[in-house]
Amino acid sequence: MSEKLDPHLLTAEIEFPVQFYEVDPMQIVWHGNYINYFERVRSVLLDKIGYNYTDMKESGYSYPVADVRIKYLRSLRYGDICRAKAILDEYENMVKIKFELYNAKTGKLCTKGSVSQMCVKDDTGETQFVCPKVIRDKVENFIRQGGFDK
Repeated sequence: MSEKLDPHLLTAEIEFPVQFYEVDPMQIVWHGNYINYFERVRSVLLDKIGYNYTDMKESGYSYPVADVRIKYLRSLRYGDICRAKAILDEYENMVKIKFELYNAKTGKLCTKGSVSQMCVKDDTGETQFVCPKVIRDKVENFIRQGGFDK
């Protein structure tokens, strides 16, 4: 069994402006676009770990989304700057990442949620109830080295 995750070690953050094509006629970000914001920062987190979607495929595994949870607290609007944060919460039995979306100008939390991805072996299509060694090793290496903030 691996060490307990320190949520400050395995995080990624990005900032980006809310674009006109992401909002509804009231200039509020359309609710479905928040999932896209999760994906933007999740990709950065996976790149930092060294196990992005290309690496996953090359290792013979896919990670389809099994569960999405989202809580809308405040709206982001056209012209706002979104600060998106991803936190790796689990990696042994599934990949679970928690998300926080902030209005960078005000610092207020706007949306929070999580996405759980199950592991499937590509050549057989079988669900894996334990994530493969390759991802566990990558994450545990980061923990041993002090994470991203070293």
